[in-house]
Amino acid sequence: MIKHFNSEEIMAADSFFRRNLINCLSGFKSLNLIGTQDGEGKTNLAPFSQVFHIGANPPMVGILFRPTTVIRHTLDNILNTGVFTLNHVTSKFYQESHWASAKWETSEFEATGIVPEYLNGFKAPFVKESPVRLACSLLETQTLKVNQTILMIGSIDSIYIEEIGLRKDGSLDLNALDTVTVSGLDEYHVGKKLGRLSYAKPQTKPEEI
Repeated sequence: MIKHFNSEEIMAADSFFRRNLINCLSGFKSLNLIGTQDGEGKTNLAPFSQVFHIGANPPMVGILFRPTTVIRHTLDNILNTGVFTLNHVTSKFYQESHWASAKWETSEFEATGIVPEYLNGFKAPFVKESPVRLACSLLETQTLKVNQTILMIGSIDSIYIEEIGLRKDGSLDLNALDTVTVSGLDEYHVGKKLGRLSYAKPQTKPEEI
């Protein structure tokens, strides 16, 4: 049985129900911890599910930030310092990652026990436990007129990957890396590989490779 919601019903629904529903509609999302620090060296760590590929030449990522109706430490730190890190989450510390979303008065690293690490002089902290870590620099921001959400575009300056998950062709085996994904706001998953398929061409059904 299919449940149908029209636009009027969606907007008339309880706000908690609507938030959960809409946040789940896009399906499984990537999960990253963004590491930053302010101008005085105080570190900050926050989980983000709105990180996505922008381009490979040059390497770039996009991040969506909610409107600045409240203090956004991660956004403020990036705008002030120009740098941040992206760190995959694994099943070993996904609960601590979720905990980092709480409104802490102190650094989320210190509060949750996640270990910060500085690599090759980069001015933002990485997550030591993470198998995939990116050093990124701010390129530009755009405020979307439709709802004041902020789109940030960053360059990928350095990449650190556990070799067990790096294939010869440059792709990643996220199962081997134990990368965690998220649906909605609070449900976490470990991916299960179905198969890897050949490049799609007309008249030729893709084959598993």
